[in-house]
Formats: sequence, structure tokens, C-alpha cells
Amino acid sequence: MKRGLTVFASVAALMAFFYFVAGKWAIHHTTLAFADILRGDRDVTVELSVRRDREMEAIAEMIELPVVILSHGNTVKHTEYSFLTNTFAARGYLVVSIQHDLSTDDPMVTKASEEYVGRRSQYNRGIANILFTIDELKKLYPNADYRHLTLVGHSNGGDISMYFAKLHPDLVKKVVTLDNLRVPFVTDGKVKILSFRSKDPQFKADPGVVPDDETCAKAGIQVVRTEFQHNDLSDRGSDQVKGFIGSAVEDFLNDLGEDDSPFDLPRLSKPRPTIDQLAASVPDR
Repeated sequence: MKRGLTVFASVAALMAFFYFVAGKWAIHHTTLAFADILRGDRDVTVELSVRRDREMEAIAEMIELPVVILSHGNTVKHTEYSFLTNTFAARGYLVVSIQHDLSTDDPMVTKASEEYVGRRSQYNRGIANILFTIDELKKLYPNADYRHLTLVGHSNGGDISMYFAKLHPDLVKKVVTLDNLRVPFVTDGKVKILSFRSKDPQFKADPGVVPDDETCAKAGIQVVRTEFQHNDLSDRGSDQVKGFIGSAVEDFLNDLGEDDSPFDLPRLSKPRPTIDQLAASVPDR
């Protein structure tokens, strides 16, 4: 087991190096600022990340870019998930990281007696941001696939992603959440779901949010229970945490047959430690 964990740590470190290089040289990052006139000129700032070669191929109408929409957690900025944006962008996705919260917004409050503890308005605002951003991006990147979205979200952003999938299942192909706590998972099996769960006493999912093991097995939902803290599921976490999440996302995409990675990354041979064993081996930050 120790040897397997050592190999995994080496693979994670190598992946981190590759994606650092990709983020600096091979991936094009740009920031766009939109104003939604239908919502009082609300500012919607997004960061785009895309592989330069794939971007050129899309411009030349050779390919259609798959699209990832990334939604941040409460009090975390949309730019604090570079390890995930680089992971998806390196595989050929157009990654769209949206800043949902503004300094002028009312503070988020918890109302235990209400559905989703009173946060439906924040989810609706996030969904409006996503739909508005897609409409704007269609003008800039017409050769991208906005009909089969991959939604990625941390905490409140994970709830926005899951709520979007619930309301617009015809537009969503995959959902990756990092410790969403309020909105129950979609369990009809039509949307592929990967969810990372923290082990943080201050952040507990509401009853019914995470399905039981039997439901997950029937719906093809992958739940990864970790020893990580809730806010470490972002760039604030250690390199080991980010490397583990990135590797698990790679496995998830590979299992779905989406293997457009530009890097010939070494893979662990079978048998290997279970994902729960690997997660437990990473110390808290």
C-alpha cells in the first residue's frame, strides 16, 4: 500500500507540473466583462481558459469546443480554481469561470426553515448569470457546444450547478461538485455526476442532498469522500489536495471515454489503492 501511495503522489506531482506548464504556455487565459442590460446592467465577469491549438481549430471551424461552466463558492473568487480550469482546458475544453457574487449584493443568509435554507434567490441569480454568459459567448465562440455542458462548482457554486442541471437537464451532460451542501443530486442517471465530499465539522450537507450508496450505484453517481477541509477544495488547498482532485477528475473523464489529453500522463497499474484510501492518505492542510 505504501508503495502504491508513493507512486500516486509521484503521479500527482507530475500532473501538477504538466498543468503548470500548460497553464503558462499552452493554455490561453482571458478575462471578459459583460453587462446584463435586462438586470440593470449587472456586471458579469468571466475568465476563459482554452488550449491554444483547440481555440485555433474552433476558429477555423475544424472542431466544436466542449464547454465547462465553473461556479465558485461563497467568499471564494472565480479565479481561485486554476488547478481545475487547467485540468479541463488541457483536455480541450473551453472553461468559463463566472464571478457570481458582487460586492453590491446582499449578504448571503441562512434561513433553516426555508427550502435550500433560503438560498434559492442566489441559485436563480447564478443560473441567470450562466444563461446570459452563454448567450454572450455564442457571439465570440460560435463553434462551441453549449448544448452538452459540463458544470463544475464548489460549495454554493456546486448547488448552483446542481440546480441548473435540475432545471435544464437538456443542456447538461456532466456535473462535478466540490462539497455542495443544499441542493439534492439529480438521480435519473441522465447526467453523469462526480462529487467530492469534505470531512469538515463546520460544513455538513443537508439531509437528502447526497444519495445513499444504492441510489448512487443505480444512477452512476461517483461520490468521493475525502479527509479534506471544505475551503481546501479550491486553490487554497495544498498541492496534494489539488493533485488528488485533478487525478480523480481525469479518471472520471477517462471512464466516460473523453481522453483528449495533450499529455501522455503515466497511469497507475491495476490493482491500485481505492480512491477512499488515497484520499485518507493526504493530510489536512
